[in-house]
Formats: sequence, structure tokens, C-alpha cells
Amino acid sequence: MFRLSPALVVCTLLLSFQPTAQSPRGGDPGSADGASAQGSMTCDAALIKRDSYRLSTDAQALNVTRPRTNWWDGFDASLRTHQDALGDLNDAALTIAERALDIDPRNQMARSQLARQLVILGEDGARARAEIKTLFDAGGALAWTATLYDVDARSFFVMTFDRAGIKVYRFGEAAPNFTKHRGVPEFPGPEATALWRAWGGCVDGLRAEAFVPWNDVREMAAGNYVIWFRFNTPVTVTADSRKKKTLKEFKVALHGAMGTVEYRQTSGSGDGDRWYDDTRTFTGIGKGPASYQDRVRMALVAEVDPNHRIVLPKQKRGAGW
Repeated sequence: MFRLSPALVVCTLLLSFQPTAQSPRGGDPGSADGASAQGSMTCDAALIKRDSYRLSTDAQALNVTRPRTNWWDGFDASLRTHQDALGDLNDAALTIAERALDIDPRNQMARSQLARQLVILGEDGARARAEIKTLFDAGGALAWTATLYDVDARSFFVMTFDRAGIKVYRFGEAAPNFTKHRGVPEFPGPEATALWRAWGGCVDGLRAEAFVPWNDVREMAAGNYVIWFRFNTPVTVTADSRKKKTLKEFKVALHGAMGTVEYRQTSGSGDGDRWYDDTRTFTGIGKGPASYQDRVRMALVAEVDPNHRIVLPKQKRGAGW
């Protein structure tokens, strides 16, 4: 059955223009070649075409905050409903970023969002690497919202990655008026411009909690639900909850993928049941998005560690982080 993408809905609501022309040199404006043909990338709203800018901020905000599940979906123990909702969000975010770049290849936020979404979706590794290289060559950064479990599991952060290193920002630094639902931050709408700019790697004016240069990072380990960035020099990170921790590693879940639960019948249960008597029991087995964690670290080291100095332990599948 055909499903109307929310990206199309958002774009239709925000925009009412014809597609932009091809670049003067014949390249696709949304491609890496198109970016160079149109000039250097920028975060400056005054230099980005208005419709492209609105797609990277307002449209992405509307896409992320659009309700996709209801109260009854909370009873879906398989998590498939929530997986579908997250997949829908990621597909739409990619579509919006591509459209924003079609309109203005100089839009650095759109380039960053496009590169991140390609890594999250894992559908075109070569394209993802090319987009990250183009972004980093222009001085841009990849950005994720994140949970730092060793600081506060119920707080969010914004993490950026560029050629220089890793930066950590409090969620509340970018969105001072955010609210919470059951103790966890809720994403605000388009009014939180600084947050949605940061979601595209444009963090100008925001104060970082910590900075770790790549030459201080010694190991990147990928688990089922998190990535560990281990480094030599301790840094102190404070959450919006005022919890503070001095760390020599970031145990982080970069938002964008989720796990599944598989249910298996308990051995021996239900043996000898009659047609009217079902005594089977089932055990749920949680499986994290391990391949996503590995994709992220491999995409990063390909650009920031050409000498293969950072240790990449073999990923262990199974239970646990």
C-alpha cells in the first residue's frame, strides 16, 4: 500500500516554489560536486536561501515532533510499531535534507543532516562517506542528540563530530525552554531554532560542556546499544539535571536507531497441552541496534583517523550494552 511520506506533507505545507535549476557547471546541486560548484557551505541564515533554511530548521522540527504512535501502541511488546515510526522519521529527515540541498547546496545544516541520516539508515555506505568527507572538508560537523549514560540516563545532550574532535553540549543550552514527559526531555518545535540548527551541526553561540580532540581518543568500541569513546585526558560534563561527572570515556547512545524484542517459547512449556488448555510461556530477548553502532564508528574513523591509530575492538554480539 502506498504511504504518503511525512516529508512530502511538511514540504508541501512550507514551500510553494518550483524546483531550482541545475548548477552552472552541470552538477546536481544536492551532490558533493554541486556544493563546490555553488560555493562554500555556510551556517549563516542570511546567506542560505530562505526555503532551504526553513527546511533544515522548521521542517525538520515538524518532522521529528510529528506524532506517529498512540496510547495503544505502548502495548506492542514487539516494538514493531515504534520501529516503524522511527523508520518513518528517519526516511523523512533524509528526504527533507535532500530537498534543502537541491534548493541551496551551500546549506551546511542540510549537508550535515543528509550525511547523518545516510549513516543511520545504512543504505548507501559510499554515498555516506562521500557526504561526510565533503562536510568535514568544508569545516562542518556531524551532529546527533544523545544520551550519556555515565552522566544522566534521563538527560539529553547534543554531540558534534568534526575533523578536530568531539564536542558535547547540554540539550538545554540549545533549547532552554524544553519540557519533559515522564522525566525525559521532549523535543520542542520550530521555535527552538538553536536546537534545530545544532541538529544540523551549526552550534555557533552555544557553550560546549566538553571537547575531546581526536588525537586524545585511544579507542572506539561498539556495543549493542551504545558506543564507547575512550580518551586519555579527563573531561567534566554537567547535565541539565545538574548531575556532573568527570569522565575518561563517553558511554553514549546516539539517537537514531532502536532495538527489537524477539519472543521465544520457553523450553518444555506447553508440552501435553490439550486444545482447550494452553500453558506455553515465552521469554523476550532484547536485541540492540548493534550494526548501527558499528556503522557510526567506522564512518567517523574513516575521516578522522587515516593512520589507524584509534583501537577498534571487535564487536561482541549478545546481551548487555
